[in-house]
Amino acid sequence: MADPPAMCAAAQNRPLPAPGFLNGRERGYSGPGASQGWAPMGLAGLTVMLVEDHGFQRRLGLRLLADLGLDRVHEAADGYQALDLLRGLPEPPDVVLVDLDMPGMDGVEFIGIVAQENLAHSIAVVSAMEPALLHTVQVMAKASGLRVLGCIEKPLTPGKLTTVLSLFESGPGPAPVAAEVEVTLDQVRMALSRGEITAYFQPQAEFGNGKIVGVEALARWRLPDGRMVPPVVFVPLMEAGGLVDELTTLMLVQSCAWSKRWQARGLDLRVSVNVSAQNLTGPEVADRYEAVLREHGVNADRIVLEITESLVMSDTARGLGMLARLRLKGFGLSVDDFGTGYSSLSQLSQTPFTELKIDRGFVSGAPSQPRKRAMIETSLDLARKLDLAVVAEGVETIEEWQLLAQLGCDFAQGYLISPPVPGEQLPDAIQRWRQTQH
Repeated sequence: MADPPAMCAAAQNRPLPAPGFLNGRERGYSGPGASQGWAPMGLAGLTVMLVEDHGFQRRLGLRLLADLGLDRVHEAADGYQALDLLRGLPEPPDVVLVDLDMPGMDGVEFIGIVAQENLAHSIAVVSAMEPALLHTVQVMAKASGLRVLGCIEKPLTPGKLTTVLSLFESGPGPAPVAAEVEVTLDQVRMALSRGEITAYFQPQAEFGNGKIVGVEALARWRLPDGRMVPPVVFVPLMEAGGLVDELTTLMLVQSCAWSKRWQARGLDLRVSVNVSAQNLTGPEVADRYEAVLREHGVNADRIVLEITESLVMSDTARGLGMLARLRLKGFGLSVDDFGTGYSSLSQLSQTPFTELKIDRGFVSGAPSQPRKRAMIETSLDLARKLDLAVVAEGVETIEEWQLLAQLGCDFAQGYLISPPVPGEQLPDAIQRWRQTQH
């Protein structure tokens, strides 16, 4: 579910591969032969546009791209010219390399229009500006729906270009755009009664040995015609319509039922279930959750309740009372999406959390982004001082796994390990992870 860099494409020290992995593939090359037409397989087939107002820099960039074997290259001297060319192309280019500091229309405005009109498959920023600005621009571009490969720090070199352009080939492609699905509150209510909304489970792996130790339960809704309704569509409706407590109870019931089935197959996993602020409305909540576990014969120490960081800020007295009762009954408590809210250190230290989840927005691209790495390091240091386990969300690449392992993170969750799967498919997903060699 969840959400690029001040990445500068320079050589980096690679940490050791993750447990169970072969050496990770290198995503670039800057050694001998880089300027003699050498390029990774498939790189030469890319369509690239270079947007650069400085004549010499533009000619240099075109020469370097040609040396790398790319022959489908477009050029533009400013944003206006680039937009005219992009709108006239039969297909959007694979990569647009864009300078930020241009007269007339700067790179920030240009990127915004490219995103709005879907004029490119991906972009990479070419700039000598300070890292903070580059980070901001790329976060903006990604939030607008653009795939962002990173930043190439000037001056251009064959190695820097190859490293970033190779990400288009080796990195995950843009998520397919789902057809827009509109549903009503009555449809949501009916889906609940028919059992159409079910729990999928995404595995969490231990960094030390790669073992799957837990899963997160995630609500999924498949319509009778096979289309999936995104949680971002139906969960807010449930919150507005007073159905979110029913959803949480459903996720908890299904999690307990599957936990017992997995246990019978030798899989002893803790299960994380998301809890909305609307769930913590009265002292009976903890008793009701405990009753669900008792009915299924599941111990509370096998269930982790994930609470968003913003909930820590609201209605402190009631929230803390609820969390204290849940903790007394043995439930694990996780502060979800850490770093995206505004909780103070004193609030975190006074709340009986057992786990901290680092938001995917900080994990994505962290190996090449010093600011994101600093946020992760700070979060891990805080967690160690508060004696909290740490789960990193959104781990999608070997490089992200390696960095988090190197920094001492406890657990990883993300598509590198497995996407969310139905309960009956979880044992197979775990087996695929055990056999994976990257």
